[in-house]
Formats: sequence, structure tokens, C-alpha cells
Amino acid sequence: MSDLVTGDAVVLGLRPARLPSRALAILLDLAVYVTVYVLLTIGLTLATASLDPAAQAAIGVAGFLLLLVGIPIAVETLSHGRSLGKLACGLRVVRDDGGPIRFRHALVRGALGVVELLLTFGTVAAIASLVSARGRRLGDVFAGTLVVRERVPGARVMPVPPPPPWLAGRFTQLDLSAVPDGLWLAIRQYLTRMNQLDPQVGAAMAARLADDLVARTGAPPPAGVPAAAFLMAVVHERQSRDAARAFRAAAAASPVTPVPSVYVAPTAPTPVPPPYVAPVPVAPTAPAAPAEIPRAGGFAPPA
Repeated sequence: MSDLVTGDAVVLGLRPARLPSRALAILLDLAVYVTVYVLLTIGLTLATASLDPAAQAAIGVAGFLLLLVGIPIAVETLSHGRSLGKLACGLRVVRDDGGPIRFRHALVRGALGVVELLLTFGTVAAIASLVSARGRRLGDVFAGTLVVRERVPGARVMPVPPPPPWLAGRFTQLDLSAVPDGLWLAIRQYLTRMNQLDPQVGAAMAARLADDLVARTGAPPPAGVPAAAFLMAVVHERQSRDAARAFRAAAAASPVTPVPSVYVAPTAPTPVPPPYVAPVPVAPTAPAAPAEIPRAGGFAPPA
């Protein structure tokens, strides 16, 4: 584990890379650069065959400086310390404080790397890495950088303890935009390891971190709240804001798919049968008497 210590006496959890892994990463990078350099040299030789020897020598020197010096500097600057070999070996170049490197760091490393790695075939770099407690070569010493391992086996992340319930929602209006990432890292590492510290040392460290946090937020410290509980509550509030911001971004990134409307043709209403009415029984009636046939009247002839 690295002995990098912040201004609040909190040890950063970085693992410096050792000589074998760094040597393998450098060999992979050199294999790629030399292959490209040889192919480019052959192409330039064929393209500049009609030029005089001085021009060919100048082009060769320019190609050497570009491929073996300029391109490694550009790759480390653009990838923030991850070249092809370091990416394959799980390594990364960072600053002494754990932050990403910039162009000036890559420039110093690349300039001294010509002497350490190319001109002396890596002898100076290997001796410096073995002598250094954190495996740094001269380029790292002058540039203020460190090569660390990003892929570490079995690293268990310790969660931040939750704040007391009576502090929940008390710092929702606190402005946390001016708090730097280094201070958040120091507070988080203190909270995850405060049970391993001496009580007096832990209380003094919590008070210093709380004072720095109050100075960054511009709000007066709450009366009667212990420093450790104050740090827990503020970290919990920051995590809640980050989670809410992430959920809003995810919701905005995934648009709602409209459901296509389906036309349904109207159908004729189904006829409803009339209600069933039971027949009313009718009492039988007597048959009517036959009508009496009237007799014919008038004149009857004599017998």
C-alpha cells in the first residue's frame, strides 16, 4: 500500500506498481513504437530515395523523435496516464496526490525516458525503481508522478457509516459546490477507518476535517453536533444528491416510447332479447248454444 498522505493525515489507498509489471508495460509499449517506427522508416526511405543524404538523415531524426518521444508523450497526456502497455498490465500514471497527470508531467517523463530507457537500455530506470520505496524512476521523481496498479485483487470497499437519525435531512440547503474532491476523499477515508484510530487522534482529525468542510461551505458549524456525526451527515447528503442527479440523468436519457394507437371499427350493437313474460292462464268458458234456425213464413199452398 502506498504511503501517500493528504494534508489531513489520511493515507490514500494507492498501490504502487513494482519493477516487473512496469518493465512488462514498457516492453509492450516499445514493441508497438519500434514496429511503427520501422514501418515508417521503410516508407520514408522509399519515398525520399531521390533526396540527398542530409535530407534523408534529417527526416530520419524527425521520425525518431516523433515516434519514440512525441507519440508516447501525446498518448500519456490524452489517456491520462494509460498507455497501451500500462492498460494491458492494469497500470496508470498519476500525480503524487493521486490526481490525473497533465501535459507537463508526461513531457518530463518522456524527456527523461529517452535517457533512462532508450540510451541506457533501461538500466538507469531499473536501478532507480529498485532504490525507490515506491518504485519510481527518475522521470517520476522529477515530474512528481507515480505509477499505480488499478486492478487489485480482493479489494473490499468499506461503506461510510450512516449519520444519526436526528440529523437526517438537516443539511439539505447546504452548498457543497466549493468542496474539492480531495477533501471528500479524506473525509470518506476517515469515516471508514475511524474505529481503527485512537479515540483522541480520531477526535482531533474529525475536528480538523469538520473545520475545513465548514470553511468550504461557508455555513457556521451546527451547535451541539459532534464533528464525526457532522461529517457523516454531510457525506450522506452529498451521496443523496449524487444519486438523485444520476436518476434524473438516466430518466432524461431514456425517452418514453409512445404506444401506437390501433383503430377499432365500430360494431353494431348486439340486440337484447325482450324479457320473457309467462302466459296468463285463462279459465275455460262454456260453449255457446247453437243459434236457432228461423222458419220460413208466408203463403202456404192448399193441399
